[in-house]
Amino acid sequence: MKAILIGVIASMFFAVTFILNRSMELSGGSWLWSSSLRFFFMVPFLFLIVWLRGNLGPLFREMRTAPFAWFLWSFTGFVLFYGPITFAAAYGPGWLVAGTWQLTIIAGVLLGPFFYKVVQGVKIRERIPMRGLFISIVIFAGVLLIQTQQGSGLTGSMIVFGILPVAIASFAYPLGNRKMMEVCGGRLDTFQRVLGMTLSTIPIWLLVAAKGYMTVGAPAQEQILQTFIVAISSGVIATTLFFIATDMVRGSQEKLAAVEATQSTQVLFVLIGEVLLLSTPLPNGIGMLGLFIIIIGMLLHSFFTQKRIKPKQLAA
Repeated sequence: MKAILIGVIASMFFAVTFILNRSMELSGGSWLWSSSLRFFFMVPFLFLIVWLRGNLGPLFREMRTAPFAWFLWSFTGFVLFYGPITFAAAYGPGWLVAGTWQLTIIAGVLLGPFFYKVVQGVKIRERIPMRGLFISIVIFAGVLLIQTQQGSGLTGSMIVFGILPVAIASFAYPLGNRKMMEVCGGRLDTFQRVLGMTLSTIPIWLLVAAKGYMTVGAPAQEQILQTFIVAISSGVIATTLFFIATDMVRGSQEKLAAVEATQSTQVLFVLIGEVLLLSTPLPNGIGMLGLFIIIIGMLLHSFFTQKRIKPKQLAA
């Protein structure tokens, strides 16, 4: 239950991404700067946190032992996640990007067979938790109901450039996160892992920034400020909280799916933000039904996760 609550809080901070990315696009800012600046701003804050905790040395030693794995899964979890999301903001409103992003709820469940667990010295491939998959599909159905109010305005370009990139990101983010947990093996804390993944992808973001400078010039002050807010709220706070939550349950694919399903609450936070800041209309009756289904789905995930924990605690 604690991990799920942390996941919900993380999704609240992460919702800032969708609102401000759309705001930056509407004001003429390039997605190339929106994506790269976020990670540039994250580095000093994360570096300071890890340094003050005296954990820089262990992090750099760990990164030197498997540099290719660090780059590969950091690229998957950060570049293939955030690049497509900021790109999609140019072709669709925040609710569309945030709604499509909820595919990560199902993606997290389907990724189970990509991982193994060791039982009595035997390496066994993980299975797809069918109950978790069913509940995740129910939550995603609620997300789709929320989208019906605005979905009538979808165009072909919105579908191709606003939905498909986010669908890729929704699989890349949990895959990169889980693989990095596997690479680290519990030897690093969350702050170390986020900093290591950020540093591993800086060369890519430098190329993205160079492309942005050559195509649109330097970013405007307003975009720099908004990207800074996204970096702190989403990049540092939300990412760290979400990684803490997944670290807490990394031994169970079903519990991981429950934590990843907390990202469905982003739609609620994005709707509230867009209503207050961008004058988006409130959901209609069907949309409110979708919100109710999301809440029920989250409660079911929490109930079944607690139900599985209690017998183990009693046995201990």
